[in-house]
Amino acid sequence: MPIEVRLKILLAERKKTARELAEYVGITPSNLSLLSSGKVNGIRFNTLQAICEFLDCQPGDLLVNIHKPEKHKENQE
Repeated sequence: MPIEVRLKILLAERKKTARELAEYVGITPSNLSLLSSGKVNGIRFNTLQAICEFLDCQPGDLLVNIHKPEKHKENQE
């Protein structure tokens, strides 16, 4: 997956638990686990906002694009 979810890292840096975050955001711990493992196809903006509020971070701190674009080859005819 080209988008890395850094939720576990941010929780550890802030000495917070996933259970505390789940309660604050209002989602189940199992859904939070799926999110942190990158096994979801999307996230609602209100959920993302609540996570960022709890962790005092920006969306870009939480979601990182790790895809490395291939260099485009020009026609060499």
